[in-house]
Amino acid sequence: MKKQALTLAALLTLSPFAMAHTALLSCFDEGDQTITCEGGFSDGSSASGVKFLVVQAGKNIVETKFNELNSVNFPKPEGDYEAIFDAGDGHNIVIKSSNIN
Repeated sequence: MKKQALTLAALLTLSPFAMAHTALLSCFDEGDQTITCEGGFSDGSSASGVKFLVVQAGKNIVETKFNELNSVNFPKPEGDYEAIFDAGDGHNIVIKSSNIN
């Protein structure tokens, strides 16, 4: 019984560390030839300083980081492109320009 109680206590203690946070990204057309993207994590963590890319035809045309307000703004490219939230190791999100309104 004591061993089961210790195992249960260990599982309850360590379970918060097993909870992963999910990357979140939302992009919208400002209507003034610019696009704004806002990023973050499902646990409320800031995206400030996280790498952000705009890729068109396989080339990075914008490479920046999210600001202290968890957002980036960039000139709207002509043609198809992808907005990429790149927080590394399993925390990448790609939004195609056709999905940005």
